[in-house]
Amino acid sequence: MFSSLLPPRLLHRMGVLGVCVALLLPVAPVQAQANNSRLPNLGDGAEVPLGVERRLGESIAREIYRDPDYLDDPVLGDYLQSIWQTLLASARQRGELTPELEQQFAWEVALIRDRSINAFALPGGYLGVHLGLISAVSSADELASVLAHELSHVTQRHIARMISQQGKQGPMVMGAMILGMLAASRTASASSMSAANAAIMGGQAVAVQSQLNFSRDMEREADRVGYGVMTGAGFEPQGFVTMFEKLQQASRLNDNGSFPYLRSHPMTTARIADAQARQQLLPPRAPVATSPTHAMMSARAQVLVKPGVDVFRSIAAQANTTTFASATKAKQAGLLYGATMAELDQRNFVAARQYLLRLQSLSGLELSAVRVVRLLTAELALTAGDASQAVSLLEPKAVLPSAADRATRMLLARSRVGTQKPLQGQTAASELTVWLNQHPRDASAWLLQASAYELQGDGLRAIRAQAEARAMELDYGAALDRFKAAQLLAYQMTREGSLDRAGHMEASIIDARLRELEKLRREQTLER
Repeated sequence: MFSSLLPPRLLHRMGVLGVCVALLLPVAPVQAQANNSRLPNLGDGAEVPLGVERRLGESIAREIYRDPDYLDDPVLGDYLQSIWQTLLASARQRGELTPELEQQFAWEVALIRDRSINAFALPGGYLGVHLGLISAVSSADELASVLAHELSHVTQRHIARMISQQGKQGPMVMGAMILGMLAASRTASASSMSAANAAIMGGQAVAVQSQLNFSRDMEREADRVGYGVMTGAGFEPQGFVTMFEKLQQASRLNDNGSFPYLRSHPMTTARIADAQARQQLLPPRAPVATSPTHAMMSARAQVLVKPGVDVFRSIAAQANTTTFASATKAKQAGLLYGATMAELDQRNFVAARQYLLRLQSLSGLELSAVRVVRLLTAELALTAGDASQAVSLLEPKAVLPSAADRATRMLLARSRVGTQKPLQGQTAASELTVWLNQHPRDASAWLLQASAYELQGDGLRAIRAQAEARAMELDYGAALDRFKAAQLLAYQMTREGSLDRAGHMEASIIDARLRELEKLRREQTLER
């Protein structure tokens, strides 16, 4: 098991709030049954109701969404979701993800702008993945092995069982204690104030030291169930093994700081032996190959972590080495994608276009890789100030019929708004309405819709969309402020006689949402 450590800035923001710890566990394949029957677990965590666990997770997720380290990148998000949703389907088919659990928990994965190789699971089905993990794994199979392991900790309710073990300690108190202990473990890199807070809480946290880490039985259960979920989803079992080998190698090197979980829980000989036994049971296989899509997503993660100008230059230079021509197609795609992104981030548009042309000239890329290149082309056009070109690249008539992905929709909406043409804003708002009807919890889409309404001069709907975005980020206080502002604007428009029939319907929705959010705000306050 390895325990996730959240970024120091986030730990400081969270302070001593009554929240439960974020946990990440290493990937160690152990014996698993070959059939799809559900294996016996270690208990169902019934002492902690599903609703309580969900609210614990929300209390942490709320802080994550407000922190600068949180990143909503639709391109990386789509790639992560392509793996995550496949794993969820497998867990559902195997009976690990029960209908009740699926309905009660969030099952949301957040990206964290952190170069460390890490991920974490929160109560209530919230998960986080550091960009450093995506840039370090060699294939989608390795990434799936981490996510499957984390998913299994949630479906087996290990966090609830850990909370139940506290007995007399309430889950909120326990969460605050563990959070303080996590902060103390990052004292070397955190701010002095964070270190002080950790020191204050450290004494209390010692009392629950044994509860920070999941038991070995829980670890083995997550390994076993996670392996079955991953292989049932169609991912190569070799990815489980190669990921574990990375962890084992890092453990031998005593951790260089890039693997924070190794500091909180070193690899055990028993788990290493389990992995080796699993590897011996597998038939001889070729190493898991890196696909062009994964190579480009790995490069994107490396750039989005904002490593600095010197690293950006190094990333770009790798596409011009003498060994480039002899590299695999996947590696070439990754190097050229990374070089384009690095130059784009530095607004060197001429150089970025040169690398993009080389990337576009690569032949034989899989369909998902072609989509990624198309998105990068539009992203470059938009960033360089040519929003109309980006729109033409992304409009339905210009893309594949199946390209109904979130990244395309979001970038197209951004591009339409970027044209500063009211008609394009109207189209963007309409398209986003269709999306939000199916995905109402998409905060970024709500914010984009607000911008589209502003472009049309529709202030009432713009303020309401801003309020919905804050609500989806679980910041009910900020959401209430915006809903009240929308309510006041509707009242003024009514007095002026400028509120039409559609506006009256919008005002009714705002009134209803305001009452709903006030109730949620009261509940949120009571829980603290």
